[in-house]
Amino acid sequence: MSNRILLNVGFGNSVAAEQVQALILPGSAPVKRFIREKRDKGELIDATMGKKVRALVVTISGVVVLSAISATSLAARMEDARSDDEVVRKTS
Repeated sequence: MSNRILLNVGFGNSVAAEQVQALILPGSAPVKRFIREKRDKGELIDATMGKKVRALVVTISGVVVLSAISATSLAARMEDARSDDEVVRKTS
């Protein structure tokens, strides 16, 4: 059985935490250009369900996931998941 940690990016969608390379705020023009380029290449997953984009999750493979959850909340979720995983490993 795998100990894969999943990062919930909202609305029941998840990304494997070990695949996350960066969490980016979506406000600047270069980031908007980056989103447009990824959409054109077919490397964009919109997990916002029509809500406002609050964070971009960039994976190691280059795929970008748009999230309606803020980057700070996603980072906190990753930290919580990792600390929970460490507790499980220590007690096993």
